[in-house]
Amino acid sequence: MSSWTCDGVPKDGKQYPGVSPHTPQVNTGPDCIICGLPKEAMNPGTQGKQKPSKTFVAGSSGSGSSPWLIPAILALIIVILGGGVAAFFLLRGQDTPDDNGFSGSQTEIDPTPPPITPSSGDSISRGDKLFLQSTPEKETGTQAFAQENWAEAVTAYETAVQKNANDPESRIYWQNAQAKQAENPITIAVAVPISSSPDSAAEILRGVAKYQTEFNQSSTSGQLLEVAIIDSSDPTTAPNVAQTVINTPDILGIVGYGIDPGSQAALQQYESAGVAVLSPLTTSFQESTLKTIPIDTKEDELLVNYLQAVGKTLTQYAAQQQPSPNIAIFYNSDSGYSQQLQQEIINALPEVQGILIEQIDISSPNFDANTSVSNLQNNGANVAILALSKSKVSQAVEIATANENQGSPLRLMGGDELYNADILVQGGNAIAGIILAVPWSFSPTDDFAKDALQSWKGRVSWRTATAYDATKALVENVSQNPDRAMVFQSLNNGVTLSDSTTDFNLFNEVPLVQAVKGNEGPEGSDYQFDSLQ
Repeated sequence: MSSWTCDGVPKDGKQYPGVSPHTPQVNTGPDCIICGLPKEAMNPGTQGKQKPSKTFVAGSSGSGSSPWLIPAILALIIVILGGGVAAFFLLRGQDTPDDNGFSGSQTEIDPTPPPITPSSGDSISRGDKLFLQSTPEKETGTQAFAQENWAEAVTAYETAVQKNANDPESRIYWQNAQAKQAENPITIAVAVPISSSPDSAAEILRGVAKYQTEFNQSSTSGQLLEVAIIDSSDPTTAPNVAQTVINTPDILGIVGYGIDPGSQAALQQYESAGVAVLSPLTTSFQESTLKTIPIDTKEDELLVNYLQAVGKTLTQYAAQQQPSPNIAIFYNSDSGYSQQLQQEIINALPEVQGILIEQIDISSPNFDANTSVSNLQNNGANVAILALSKSKVSQAVEIATANENQGSPLRLMGGDELYNADILVQGGNAIAGIILAVPWSFSPTDDFAKDALQSWKGRVSWRTATAYDATKALVENVSQNPDRAMVFQSLNNGVTLSDSTTDFNLFNEVPLVQAVKGNEGPEGSDYQFDSLQ
């Protein structure tokens, strides 16, 4: 199909609910990758042609479609890989870590200890090197693994899992040692930003480990699944690491990488070498078919689409609670993610007759939470949206504490970057009632959530759920075609997806969660995040 350009404004005289103008986008497929308009919508005189079918993250009713629809598998892959909403590397590259050396983005499982920084050339491990926290049992496991003493490695890593059930690295290496012991394993890799974002990486690894465990326990062929972990944090070493993987032919496919420059360089190498990678830049979905595509056919509009959904969801909820809400926005100008979310909130205000009272940059050297909150109340604000990046949890707690001390506290809301254990532990009663927009919410009746709760001794996030799905999609293909070239060709041709744990309808309107009292939150907190019905 020849290329064509879409600007989100139909030219065929038809009405397309939920579609809005956007910057011109060159497309090669039947539908625009940003807004979903069909090619014929850009051509006057094609009124009689039928729009090709395409699966979107939307409700069942076409008349209720929203303008931030995202193709389903892209949403899945985006939220897996890397940060607050995975593919956010592009806009979050300059975010700084918390003072304790790791990002604040994590689930209600207790915070992950600072990672072990790998030396150059040591960014890949199947069990002979540690990336997350070290324990005596894990050290014993690495030594045994390096010596190919599989029985001792199995015992050591099993003990590590028993002592710390929510450490996914131990669980993956335990399964790897069993796979080695059984001989002739099926091997894939997962690329996660362990050094730069250990908590997000751990969430992803939990999903991978869960599927690996299920696959190995149910295998009837005698072949077990082995997972190599790649630390993709350092963009300067990404090409060398990619070449190492390419030179390791038993790694049949990869889940991971973001859309940062280092990931892009690595993905170009994998593509040239014929190694299949499920990543935000190399994966597409039509109807029920997943396929890998050339990296140069994707654009970075997906992040903007997601943040539009977050902005609309937050402002619409605010308007439901208080018609024509008076909204203040806290943001940090040192983060592209924060600035983009700030802008999308502003863009959404006219639809709910919202009034923007003030925008407050917490990165300013003159920022003071008590003064800011007091001034907002004096100026008539009744809602404060914390459009903060993952490294600003402590400042979010300061704002919440200052707000708690006011006579008429503001309604506090925020995005997925504040969905973590730190804010529940540090915030105490001050964060009671805070409402966050996140793309997957824990439900005690959901089978995946219940099983994960048992497996990890704590609640898990959407990163875990969607990492499970992506690993399942890759491994189902790899197990049928245990050959790198066959896997690459098969995914290029497209594969039909089986059932997933991810309810893609959630992306039509980003779910809301609220901090409430409960006993299922992290240690040290009386609060947990529950779905807001």
